[in-house]
Amino acid sequence: QANNMVIHTACRHFHESQARPAAYTALLPLPWGADSPGRCQASQQTSGLVSWLAEATFVAKGGGVEVDVVLPAVRPTTCLVSVMLANNETGVVMPVAELSQHIHALNQRRATEGLPRILVHTDAAQMIGKGRVDVQELEGDYLTIVGHKFYGPRIGALYARGPGTTTPLHPMLFGGGQERSFRPGTENTPMIAGLGQAAELVSKNWEAYESHMRDVRDYLEAKLEASFGKQRIHLNSHFTGSKRLCNTSNFSILGPGLQGQRVLSRCKTLLASVGAACHSEKGDRPSSILLSCGIPYDVAQNALRLSVGRDTTRADVDLVVQDLVLAVGQLDQDQS
Repeated sequence: QANNMVIHTACRHFHESQARPAAYTALLPLPWGADSPGRCQASQQTSGLVSWLAEATFVAKGGGVEVDVVLPAVRPTTCLVSVMLANNETGVVMPVAELSQHIHALNQRRATEGLPRILVHTDAAQMIGKGRVDVQELEGDYLTIVGHKFYGPRIGALYARGPGTTTPLHPMLFGGGQERSFRPGTENTPMIAGLGQAAELVSKNWEAYESHMRDVRDYLEAKLEASFGKQRIHLNSHFTGSKRLCNTSNFSILGPGLQGQRVLSRCKTLLASVGAACHSEKGDRPSSILLSCGIPYDVAQNALRLSVGRDTTRADVDLVVQDLVLAVGQLDQDQS
């Protein structure tokens, strides 16, 4: 809801600023809203007029959004740039602050040309609880928050910089005046309180959380290479010059017949995923995100994504890796 509210707001803001029907453009360098990296379309209805919202997804071989790729794609009709703060499949952290600074400079030039300012949004669902997140440092207009990603309840929030004043914000639903009339309906008070408590714990302890998860994640990757051999493990989330989340490891165990789903089906202890839950309908097809990052098809189809948490221990990792060794051994035997 938060992400869609931002898109709805950006399109309406551009339409009202131009005082005429317009073809809106949003640059969305992230997988939500797009079936695959590239271009897709979604209809946007504003004031009874249907226009087309063109979404562009930019995923460079470096694993992240490149500012030098996004900026040349900005057109006079661009109303929004939206970037994940960290990718949910690879864990790569995006240069949101740098991109925001460039967009702010661009907006100053657009103002002299009578063009509406481009709004900046980041979905911070993956990052909060695993690293430092400061809306002032990011300099964006909007930031999406998802509670269950940092041990809070399954509830979300949208940060807007001065909603309705400094930054436009328009409701998608109408009725009651709850949440300052931005979202009608009775508030879920227990979950809101839980989200606030989870956020407070993150603010106080994020450095300790990050340090622990990075240590266990690095141990996991070292253990995989030691158990299977470095030549048989491809770390899909390692990209030169890119930072990544402390908890995420995306890797492939190389070899025929070792597609991620097949390996997991033989595991007795490990319960994991081969990619993002929001793309689970794609079945056995490799992740389009990995393919766009330059991961070869036969490597991407073997991908597994493991995430460690605050309570994950090295002993847990030992059990998981042993489970994988046995599962792969069975599959190798089937192949012989």
